Amino acid sequence: MARMTDRLRQDAADRLKAITPLPLRRRLVKVRLGTRERTAGLRTLPDVLIIGAQRSGTSSLYKYLGRHPNVAPSLRKEIEYFSVDYPKGEEWYRAHFPLSVRRQGASALGRPFVTFEATPDYLFDPRAPARAQALVPGAKLIAMLREPVERAVSHYHHSVRNGLEDLDLETALRTEDERLEGEIERCLADPSYPAYPLRRYSYMARGRYAEQIERWLEHYPAEQVLVVPSADLFSTPAETFDRILEFIGLPSWHPPEFRNYSYVNALDGDYPEPPAAVRDYLRARFEEPNERLVALLGEEFRWDAQPAR
Repeated sequence: MARMTDRLRQDAADRLKAITPLPLRRRLVKVRLGTRERTAGLRTLPDVLIIGAQRSGTSSLYKYLGRHPNVAPSLRKEIEYFSVDYPKGEEWYRAHFPLSVRRQGASALGRPFVTFEATPDYLFDPRAPARAQALVPGAKLIAMLREPVERAVSHYHHSVRNGLEDLDLETALRTEDERLEGEIERCLADPSYPAYPLRRYSYMARGRYAEQIERWLEHYPAEQVLVVPSADLFSTPAETFDRILEFIGLPSWHPPEFRNYSYVNALDGDYPEPPAAVRDYLRARFEEPNERLVALLGEEFRWDAQPAR
């Protein structure tokens, strides 16, 4: 009965989100955040960061983990504090998390308590690892990695849907290096740099996973980092979710269903297959980065041995 109630509640929330304009949703979150900032000093910091990658199943994992009975999720997904919103300060960040008294209450009852956030840009933004380590050095990190050709194509169509891209796919890919020239250096030189080109047009750059994971491993020990192929979350969701819960230190629990939450409206995910020439171009560009990832993390991340998602 509880599972049925949970599923009905989630269905209602999804329908409400689908019909509520994005600007209105953002205003409501801003109002709620403003009231919570008054108690920021009484709020806890996250135990877990889902750091990416973009278009790799982080929305689904955020939903699954956020519904666990021993978990309190952040006020919203994609806080972006350790990337572009760092200048807003620690109190602004703390306002996204539950009051510390909830952790104390759970401890008094002998129950685990975990709070977390998920911002896919953290994996990619070169400023994020040092900033996170300075504030939450004990946090556990989860990175979901998608086969990079599929991720790049999905990212492109996501940008088109959101009005951020007006080039065709092949032109966008072939001009990416030019569009991103100097962006990493500008990020590192200016803590408040919004990095719009880097965030919007990094279709291939975000798929060079090894260099991004290595940046995080310079600031966090390997035992605090879990990297999961996102295809596993959708092909074997129960087993993969149990693996994530074990890493976090939570008891096994499953949501009523392992729905794909990348889109509230399933039709939003439809887009045409890229031309063969584009796939060949992407495969060639990812050949060396993919080998580097296998050398870093093992054969589990040899993409050509896995079904694409």
